[in-house]
Amino acid sequence: MIAGVADRVVAVVRAGHRRKAWLSAGALILTFVVAVGYLSLGALQVNPLASTYRVTIELPESAGLLPNQDVMLRGVRVGRVDRLDLTPAGVNAVVTVNSTAHIPESSDVRVSGLSPAGEQYIDFVAESNAGPFLRDGAVITQGRATVPVSLAELLANADGTLAQVDTAKIELIKRELSLSKDGPRKLADIIKGGTFLLSTLDSVLPETTSVMRNSRTVFTLVSDKNAGINVASGNLSETFTGINKMRDGYRRLTDEGPNTLSDVDALFADNSDTMVQLLGNLTTTSRLLYLRVPALNALFPTHRTSVLDAIGSTLHDNGLWATADPYPAYFCDYGTPRLSPSSADYPEPFMYTYCRDDHPGVLIRGAKNAPRPADDDTAGPPPGADLGRQTDPTPKGRFTIPTPYGGPTLPIDPPR
Repeated sequence: MIAGVADRVVAVVRAGHRRKAWLSAGALILTFVVAVGYLSLGALQVNPLASTYRVTIELPESAGLLPNQDVMLRGVRVGRVDRLDLTPAGVNAVVTVNSTAHIPESSDVRVSGLSPAGEQYIDFVAESNAGPFLRDGAVITQGRATVPVSLAELLANADGTLAQVDTAKIELIKRELSLSKDGPRKLADIIKGGTFLLSTLDSVLPETTSVMRNSRTVFTLVSDKNAGINVASGNLSETFTGINKMRDGYRRLTDEGPNTLSDVDALFADNSDTMVQLLGNLTTTSRLLYLRVPALNALFPTHRTSVLDAIGSTLHDNGLWATADPYPAYFCDYGTPRLSPSSADYPEPFMYTYCRDDHPGVLIRGAKNAPRPADDDTAGPPPGADLGRQTDPTPKGRFTIPTPYGGPTLPIDPPR
């Protein structure tokens, strides 16, 4: 059996040796087919058996996009760019997408680049996996797809930024950084800080844009009011100079102020009872004054001039003019007990002091004839009132001055 198998192997080898040219050609052809299949399916990712559908994306410009470039869904390749068609409004990118890739219609579309040198591709960014999905012949209208800033636009914008850079200051920074061995480290820290600042601003780009727009309005207003700001700064400088000269007074005020306020607070605390009674009396007084406002207005008319004008009116025609009234002054008897004016005590005043003369021709401007509200019977004492009644004694507080009797002890024995 072994001999038979060996004979067959030897026969096959001899047959292959006789037809080695054909076998070499067949091996080369097989290698070529395998290589083409590998390159098509693996490297070029061309699968003639795959099912696809086409989607048209309207772009404002090509932004460096070329046919046969990738179409991504969340960074995963799902198709390629078939062709680019020029339109009056921009460029239409016709892409071919694998049927196995379900792209929601609400997905954002953008043209991105793998590097600054180019290698653009179309990227679909879907917020969810919910439908409806794009189908064959779907059109993504212009405005939903964004393109990167072109190199020409970037350079044009950078030109305005670089024009604002002061080369002298850059040279000064370079010279200062070169004075120490820590210069490279400091420069690296500056670059890292700038990178961190830009990354932070990028995360809040809408807020940063809003701040820049608002700051432009503020700076324009500041520029318009530059002269006023200069005047205000001069006035503030003079104000702060004056404050600086009076700082010793401020220090004295802050040192002595608390003690003074404490003394005032203690004064109010010690006289709280008296002040409460005073406020009560002031309430009654204000009520009485409110009812007698018409009488007070008649007592102090507004047509009168000042005292100096009145004195000046007496001097005219080279002389001093005055009017004399020889009529004796009228006095009234109040009917109250008479006290000796030489008494050395301090009696309380009488409560009911009303003139008993009812003649209408006297005391016309007296309190009895003052205008009063309706149903006011205070023109005379109450019926049956004791005319000798005196007011209540003055309340005594902590700071009340004593008023003892200052005269001799009564009665006094007459001299003998």
